[in-house]
Amino acid sequence: MTSEQTVTAPSTARPTTTRDGVIQAKLAGAARRWLPSTTLLVLLVGAWQIASSTGLVEEYVLPAPFTIVESMVVDASRYWEASVPTLWAIVLGFVLSVLVAVPIAIGMVYSPLFERALYPLLVLSQVVPKVAIAPLFIIWFGFGDPPKILMVVLISFFPLVIDAAVGFHAARPESLMLVRSMGASRWQAFWKIRFPWALPSIFAGAKVAITLAVVGAVVAEFVGADRGLGVLITQARGNLDTVTVFAGIGYLSALGLVLFAIIGLLERLLVRGSRSGRSFEAAGGL
Repeated sequence: MTSEQTVTAPSTARPTTTRDGVIQAKLAGAARRWLPSTTLLVLLVGAWQIASSTGLVEEYVLPAPFTIVESMVVDASRYWEASVPTLWAIVLGFVLSVLVAVPIAIGMVYSPLFERALYPLLVLSQVVPKVAIAPLFIIWFGFGDPPKILMVVLISFFPLVIDAAVGFHAARPESLMLVRSMGASRWQAFWKIRFPWALPSIFAGAKVAITLAVVGAVVAEFVGADRGLGVLITQARGNLDTVTVFAGIGYLSALGLVLFAIIGLLERLLVRGSRSGRSFEAAGGL
């Protein structure tokens, strides 16, 4: 007599990850990343508010955060009117820096003689204090936008050219030899290999440069300008109006954060699946 046995194969199906699960996992990861810094920021602002509202610190020395935010909201048109010239100088100076720095970095990659001749001058441009040069720009070009734009170019140029040169040098030699062996010209090898490989480093330098561009524009406005957030802050400082000073700093910080986020968004759109960019020499040279 034979008995029939039914053998059930073990299930090898894996549980499928739903779209909601992926979203929840991303939200949980974002919460873990941002919760410590957000908590610390809330505690600092809370302590600041308590110290100002209870009289531990005089209002003219350190105004309360709520007072500063109220001024930023109530007088938003005034601050925005002052922000437009500053934003214009930042954006135009940064774009000019990119247009000048990237071709120079390319020249440094393809010409060692050019790199040896120019590199010491680049380092020297960073050693000289920018605050000392700003008055000269005012003497040479007068008040207005040109000194601010030149200051932005000068202060944001170095990280761009250094990171771009590092990125172009970092292209894999075997990849370059492969495309050249397939009949590609040097220009084609540049666009197919060197430039895509350098994009993360270029964006790393751009992130550093855009934050320095805000500093450069404000430094020029502090030294001498007829309009801008730096002028507004200088006038408020002379009147001991610390609320306006802090509100102006808040708008400057917001401009810097927005511009930094725009650079990050462009990086995500243009650099997909590439290695992450790092600021090598520029980070230590600033």
